[in-house]
Amino acid sequence: MFIIYLLIINLITLIVFSLDKLKAKNNKWRISENILLLFSILGGSSGALVAMVLFKHKTNKLKFTIPIPLTFIIHRILEIYIFNYLK
Repeated sequence: MFIIYLLIINLITLIVFSLDKLKAKNNKWRISENILLLFSILGGSSGALVAMVLFKHKTNKLKFTIPIPLTFIIHRILEIYIFNYLK
């Protein structure tokens, strides 16, 4: 069940980041940076990191270049713990 959650939240995060990038290119209303970070914190750090690299989105903002990779690392550590020690 947890794996399904991670797949869904990462896919949603990737889509939200890509929509924000598209809106930025078209000078349209943007998705809040706090919402983007929230999706990452809620488990979508992989999707956020992929979107940042793939779309070159938010790669010049310290508000994203530090917390997202850090959140990614924390999530991987938590996943290792959950999958190995909470069987």
